[in-house]
Amino acid sequence: MAIVLMAVVVLAAVLALGAARLGGALVARARADAAADAAALAAADMLALGRGERVASSAAAETASANEARLVRCECTGRVATVEVEVATHGVGRLAGPARGTARAEVRPECLLGCGQPP
Repeated sequence: MAIVLMAVVVLAAVLALGAARLGGALVARARADAAADAAALAAADMLALGRGERVASSAAAETASANEARLVRCECTGRVATVEVEVATHGVGRLAGPARGTARAEVRPECLLGCGQPP
């Protein structure tokens, strides 16, 4: 009886640990996606203002950093900004490595240098 009880306790602990790792990984992935979205929008904003690809990439890096992420890749060409960021995982979930998020933002032609301004 004691062995069965011990096996149940060990199984419950293993399942709880697995659930914690999965939950941590899902939270990190959501944070990475949100940071990537924000970084892509920041880069697209600079493209819309005509500031150039270098400034757009810098804005993406700053925004990623402000969201506790690291910019891995930023491609700003024409009206499109595509970014990939990495977020460190903490606690039990860190065994799987950092979480990555990718996002793309495109500037509508009517928004170049004056979106939202009345005609």
